[in-house]
Amino acid sequence: MNRRLWAFVGGGLLVALLLAGVVSNLASAHPDGLDSSLREGCTFDADDTVTGGSCPAQQEKEHEVGGPLADYGIAGIDNDLLSTGLSGVLGVLLTFAVGGGAFWLLRRRDPAGPDAGRRDPAVPDASRRDPVGPDGS
Repeated sequence: MNRRLWAFVGGGLLVALLLAGVVSNLASAHPDGLDSSLREGCTFDADDTVTGGSCPAQQEKEHEVGGPLADYGIAGIDNDLLSTGLSGVLGVLLTFAVGGGAFWLLRRRDPAGPDAGRRDPAVPDASRRDPVGPDGS
């Protein structure tokens, strides 16, 4: 890859890391459309616990799978800003590594080396033959 492409990829990665690490902490704490629709019909207290009504959110359980990045944070880090930022940075790096690895595995390779695609002008190419036969017909 040439320098301009490396600069472009590096710049894009830097912007993604900045957005994931810093701007992700500025995201809205209010529920999105899906969460909002699941909460319709219930009342909640200050701790966001269902206190009454009937809604699908009452069936909510803890994550069954869990994992180190569950709930947009890193397990074991008590500082919410740091946990969310590091989670975003780790997610970007992991996604970049998986995507880069996939592109590396699927890249186009020359089977015969770097000169395989070059054609020697002294050797006639069978696909460029004149449609008229050797006897002129």
